[in-house]
Amino acid sequence: MIKHSLILMLPAIFLASVAGASDLNDTLAPPSNGLAKVGEQVFKQHCQACHDPAIERAPNRADLAARPREAIVNALTTGIMVPMAQGLAPEQIQAVAAYLHPGETAAAAGQTAPVELARKYPLCSEHPPIVGSRSDWTSTGLDARGTRYQANPGIKYADVAKLKVKWSFAMVGGAQPTVVGDWLFITNRSGEFYALDANTGCVHWVVEDAPSRTTPVVVRSNVAPSGWATVIGIRGLGVGAVRAYDAKTGQKLWDSGALESNPLTQIVAAPVVDGDQVFVPMSTGEEVAAMRPDYACCSARGSVTALDLKTGKKLWQTHVITEPLRATGTNAVGVEIQGPAGGAVWSTPTVDAERGLVYAVTGNSYTDVDTKGTNAVVAFDMKSGAIRWSTQVTAADNFIMGCWSKKKGVNCPNPLGRDVDFGASPLLFGSHGKRPVLVAADKASNVYGLDPSSGKLLWTVSVGSGGSLGGVEWGIGADHRHVYVPNSDVTGLQDEVLRPMGKPKLPIKPSAPQPGLNALDPFTGRLVWSRPAPVAPCKYAGDRSKDFALGACIRAQSAAPAVMPGVVFSGTMDGWLRAYDAASGDIIWAFSTTAIRYNTVNGVMGQPGGNIDGMGPTIANGMVYTMSGKIGAASTGSNDVNVLLAFSVNGR
Repeated sequence: MIKHSLILMLPAIFLASVAGASDLNDTLAPPSNGLAKVGEQVFKQHCQACHDPAIERAPNRADLAARPREAIVNALTTGIMVPMAQGLAPEQIQAVAAYLHPGETAAAAGQTAPVELARKYPLCSEHPPIVGSRSDWTSTGLDARGTRYQANPGIKYADVAKLKVKWSFAMVGGAQPTVVGDWLFITNRSGEFYALDANTGCVHWVVEDAPSRTTPVVVRSNVAPSGWATVIGIRGLGVGAVRAYDAKTGQKLWDSGALESNPLTQIVAAPVVDGDQVFVPMSTGEEVAAMRPDYACCSARGSVTALDLKTGKKLWQTHVITEPLRATGTNAVGVEIQGPAGGAVWSTPTVDAERGLVYAVTGNSYTDVDTKGTNAVVAFDMKSGAIRWSTQVTAADNFIMGCWSKKKGVNCPNPLGRDVDFGASPLLFGSHGKRPVLVAADKASNVYGLDPSSGKLLWTVSVGSGGSLGGVEWGIGADHRHVYVPNSDVTGLQDEVLRPMGKPKLPIKPSAPQPGLNALDPFTGRLVWSRPAPVAPCKYAGDRSKDFALGACIRAQSAAPAVMPGVVFSGTMDGWLRAYDAASGDIIWAFSTTAIRYNTVNGVMGQPGGNIDGMGPTIANGMVYTMSGKIGAASTGSNDVNVLLAFSVNGR
């Protein structure tokens, strides 16, 4: 699955090798210092085959040159490119970053070299106690059922049209924030874990060694001296760890240590907490590692792990693939290959306390060895971890990176799938007097209703064409009546732009892309309403010379939604955040996060916005928060530095 590597930065973004890219490459001068000369040699040996010229969705060298050095280093040390950087010394990684970030030549090419993030922490003058409220948003899906529904938003339907930016905060990367009372918690891929004042953006504390892309979970717990604990997954292949901190002070309470022996294990989605248990989704980076011809593909398997909230001790771990691993032969260069493998759990699990179950959805297969554990919805026993049931919706969706280009890798499975597995968390819908329904949606644009007790498929409906980047990519939401499903179809939108340029057709359905927001009846799958993503004005305050497809607007609706009574908030990759009437689908408010620059509270002047993707908005205590920037498949005017935007009624 490519999906979650989007937010990390490197391989799983749109093809950067569009018309004009080769000309920009020609303007990049050769390295002029010793460090960059070393980096040039490392790049040629380890990176050039995929990035110069670019293959599939890999960015080309010119696109990499427009990114901060820090972003390059992060991708190679704790991000998706770790498998390709195995064996490199830290000095070599720094050298590659120096080679790829020639700021002067980027400016000479007509680009604005990205500003390095100013780490100015505007400390709060006071640090009041954390006082929870009914309007808090404490986890990715807000509740354990994953509904993303804020029943007590602190703003009224009529107030939504008056929302304006109150403050902004710049950071490299950035996950969805959580809010408890006047405290806001947010991680980012550079390693800073912040506790901010939710009303002003000033900093209560910052932990600087916690690289994470997960939404912090905040819970009441006596394990923390303050009575409030926050739990995050630590990002980085081979790390696969979870940490807990005191939410009031940032003091580390425990570190689980590596939860998996496989060196390609990673945690890219947030845990979920129920009672004294922490349920952790485990994924892998083997899809990238398998591009290497000397790699013995493939053995990594996704899992769900349960930890003790008070100690971080592992209670159980269950892998989603139950078939035994077996050797199947050798690849074209004589390296032994094996399987089955895959089934990464890319999204936060969903808890059903009534049935004692934890639900997770799984990623694609990495090999052509049959397995029932991939592209599946799986129910685990909360106490033991035993698999109660597993329902596979797409068989033989076999995929690794490097198999769609003309020069295929030696580990490519046959048949090769579309990479249309699950990236969005399942949602448990309950209504008085009716049986609960478990709703899941995949990158094929299919939405499924299942019996939560048995896994029996009740209904299936399609909301688009689907593709390797969605389809339904990051999340769905619900209120008491409907399930709300954003559909991306970004691969089809990409194909529309690239094919007239002579690029090969991408692996998508022949039907036209259908980006937009859909409302479904959760009991039948009936489509209540569907609103196409608007073709909006391309107003970008930031530099767009390096954007995908020569600046074409990409209106894919990929980010997870946020729901409040009567309103659904949903963003698009062209940087627009919109509010929809939940009953009709009419747009009642819209804001272009890319049309202006922001002077952030942490000292970054003129920070541009970018696309909206990932885990979507947060609604809490009368405010709406969203991340804008380089967080998905296209930068749309950002400079690889994201900006957290806080909206309030009339900006007050």
